Amino acid sequence: MKTSGSTGFSSARLARIDDFIARRYLDTGRFPGALTLVWRRGRLAHLAVQGLADVARATPLAEDTIFRIYSMTKPITSVAFMMLVEEGAVALDDPVEKFIPSWRDLGVFVAGAPPQFQTRRPERPMQVVDLLRHTSGLTYGFQTRTNVDAAYRKAGVGEMSSKLTMSQSIGALSRIPLEFSPGEAWNYSVSTDVLGFLVETISGGAFADFIRERITGPLGMVDTAFDVEPAKARRLAACYNRAPTGELALQDDPAKSAYLAPPIFYSGGGGLVSTGADYLRFCEMLIGGGAADGIRLLSRKTVALMTTNHLPGGKDLTELSRSLFSEATNAGIGFGLGFAVTLDPARALLPGSAGEFYWGGAASTAFWVDPAEDLIVVFLTQLIPSSAWPIRRELRTLVYSALDD
Repeated sequence: MKTSGSTGFSSARLARIDDFIARRYLDTGRFPGALTLVWRRGRLAHLAVQGLADVARATPLAEDTIFRIYSMTKPITSVAFMMLVEEGAVALDDPVEKFIPSWRDLGVFVAGAPPQFQTRRPERPMQVVDLLRHTSGLTYGFQTRTNVDAAYRKAGVGEMSSKLTMSQSIGALSRIPLEFSPGEAWNYSVSTDVLGFLVETISGGAFADFIRERITGPLGMVDTAFDVEPAKARRLAACYNRAPTGELALQDDPAKSAYLAPPIFYSGGGGLVSTGADYLRFCEMLIGGGAADGIRLLSRKTVALMTTNHLPGGKDLTELSRSLFSEATNAGIGFGLGFAVTLDPARALLPGSAGEFYWGGAASTAFWVDPAEDLIVVFLTQLIPSSAWPIRRELRTLVYSALDD
C-alpha cells in the first residue's frame, strides 16, 4: 500500500500521529507495535508501520502482519447476516425462537444462582434485530456483574478458548436466563456469535464457508480467516496482556497459537484474524454503500439502515447500557446493526461527524468510517484489554486535527 494524490490532509500533521504513538506507546513499552492506516477520497493518505510484531523474537511489524481482530469480527458477521435479510431468508423482526426452538421458554433473571434460577416471562420475544444491536438480554461472562454472567463462565459460553461448538453453546444458553427483557436495555454480549449460528442455520452451509465465499473471497481479503494457514504462520503477531506493572506480558505466542489450527468454536463475535489491507478493503465496501470496485455485497439502503442508531427511544449508550460500555466516553454514541454510531460529536467530546460508525477489538484494535468526510481509519496492535490505554480517543483527535481542506 502506498499513499497517493491529494487527500486534504496536512502531511506534517499526519506525521504527528507516528511521533505520538512512538513516544507515548512504543518507547515506553506500552504497545509492542502499531499499524495505523488513514484513507480518504479513495486514496491511502497515511500508512505507518511501527515497532515489533513479536518482542521476544525481535520480529518487526510489517504491512502484512496478521492480527487477531477479535470484536472487529462483529461487523463482518453482521454484514453476512444482512445479506440473508436482503435475500428474504430472514426478517429483522423475526423471533429468534423461529430458528432456535429451544429458546422459546427463555426467562428473565429475577434471583438465584445456577442451576436454581428464579425467572419471569420476558415482556416480548427476542427478535433478530435484538441480536444485531445487543438488546437481546444475552451477556458475556467476562462482564463479572451478575449471577447470569457467572453462569456463562461456569458453562464456558462465549469464551474464545471454549471447548464448546457453537451448537453446544446455543444449547447451554437455553438453560441460562436473560439479563433483561429483549429491547429493554443494551448489553454487550454473545449476540453476534448467535448471529453466526443463524447464518449457518438459515443458509444451510458452514458459517466460515459463508464468510469466505460471500465476503472475504469476493473482496480479495486473502488473509482474513478463522485460522492462519501454515504458509502464513510466520506473519502472525504475538498478543500481549497489560501486566499490573503496565508492562507487556505474553498472552499468545504466535509459534504455539491456537489460531494455527481451525477452531472448535467459530466465533462470529470475535474469531477472525486479518491485516490492515484486508480490513481497509472491508471498510471501503461499507463507505461505498455496500460495494467496492464493482463488487456489491449489500445495497446502499441496507448499509444506511445498519449505520443508523437502533437503540430504543433514540437513546445513546450511556442512557441504555447495563454493561461495561456505559461510561461517560460513550455519551452521544448510539448503536446500529453491528456498529456503534456517532449521534452527537459535542456530547462525545471528540472531533468527528454525526453518522460515522465504528467498533474495535479486545486487543486494542479499532476502525472507524466517516462518510461525511469520506474517511476510513484502521488501527491494529495486540494488547489486551482494549481499555488499557485511551489510544482510540487520542487517535481520533490526531487524525481529525490533520485535516487541511
